[in-house]
Amino acid sequence: MNEKPINLFTNQVRSEWVRLQTLIFLRWMAIVGQIIAIVAAQYFLTLNLELGYCSIAIGASILFNLLAGFLSPTNKRLSQKATILSLLFDLSQLGVLLYLTGGLSNPFSLLLLAPVTISATALTLNATLFLGGYAVIITTLLTYFHLPLTFQNGAIEVLQPLFIWGNWTALVIGFIFLSGYARRVTVETFSMSQALAATQMALDREHKLTVLGGVVAAAAHEMGTPLATIKMVATELEEELDSNEDLRNDARLIREQAVRLSEILRDMGRTGKEDLHLKVAPITEVLREAAEPHTNRGKIITTMINGVPISESIGSIPNLPRQPEILHGLRNLVQNAVDFARHNVWIDITWTEETIRILVADDGKGYPNDFLGRIGDPFLRRQKTKKDPARPEYEGMGLGLFIAKTLLERTGAQLIFANGTSTVAPNATFEFATGAVVSVIWIRKDILANTELGPKNIPVQI
Repeated sequence: MNEKPINLFTNQVRSEWVRLQTLIFLRWMAIVGQIIAIVAAQYFLTLNLELGYCSIAIGASILFNLLAGFLSPTNKRLSQKATILSLLFDLSQLGVLLYLTGGLSNPFSLLLLAPVTISATALTLNATLFLGGYAVIITTLLTYFHLPLTFQNGAIEVLQPLFIWGNWTALVIGFIFLSGYARRVTVETFSMSQALAATQMALDREHKLTVLGGVVAAAAHEMGTPLATIKMVATELEEELDSNEDLRNDARLIREQAVRLSEILRDMGRTGKEDLHLKVAPITEVLREAAEPHTNRGKIITTMINGVPISESIGSIPNLPRQPEILHGLRNLVQNAVDFARHNVWIDITWTEETIRILVADDGKGYPNDFLGRIGDPFLRRQKTKKDPARPEYEGMGLGLFIAKTLLERTGAQLIFANGTSTVAPNATFEFATGAVVSVIWIRKDILANTELGPKNIPVQI
């Protein structure tokens, strides 16, 4: 599966994440908090604040909110530029209030972290760096320029420089750590939602193909009788038109085309009936169906039972549900093996009374060592990308393996990824496999619990 790398914070992918109503609501909360803090400081802590200037700063925020609410619809989503301007206003307004109320000696200076954190979760890296740098500048200026906290009795509260610069250091570290943490969590959450959406699309496609098979079977059944009639009439006309060679050739052509169409419908009908009615099948048949799209891609695919080619195996073979999740998941594993194999891909089936295990291995280079602990996560990216000269166009991001892992785990399977030389890989079976090895294990009683074709027929009493 060719998967192009994606940038989760481009405008095309973001599609304007930030809703104006959200920022307006948060700003109203900040305004209420600022008013309560100033009133409490003035009348309960007996501080002598510049109430006039503080009221102007808070009033500017109120006016900004009112204009934003009246001039734009409530469901408007902001562009990146508009979001940056809005967050710049919030930082500036908060900086002015802190200047009027003691600078970094004011414990509410930690609120400078909020706009930068919002930027880290919703804007590009450059925008976050810009807002973070602006917040650091405001924080630095507040260490030097601010009105001291003065009590109504004339006493001035002055903190030691150690505490002021300690607060500055804590804020700068907070800008870096919280924004980096929030951005990392947002990237992982968004990439997971994108990958799950792709998984659901793949599963929906598999379900639609299954339903389409049933439609094809029904169509083939319904058209069988008319085609048989056409063939019979064409044969009779061909026998009766001995004297007219042209008409006889036309009747023969009609019969031959009717025969050809019957064969096509028979093949389509057979596939459709399998998709519609065959709920379970021997594991070998399920694997054959899953691997069929990749059998003619220049690699040798060998299916074995307990390490022995199927043609040499003896004994009954357990069934496996023909669920779209299993078919699509196994197909993705086989595709990945064929993609990276040099010459051979091996599929080995083993089972006991308790478990059923399917192993898919190849003779390629195996999984990169720095990937082994993260296989199954979507959109993997190596720090140093080295393109495979045999397949220079391939830029795998792990989405195919994520879809396979997710779909198979929905059926109760456990997946183990390893390399052929790893101690995790079953060396007794795959001593010849030097590449990647995937082990898919089901609890036998669980996977076969709901695979009965239906209730048994009850004899009619006459």
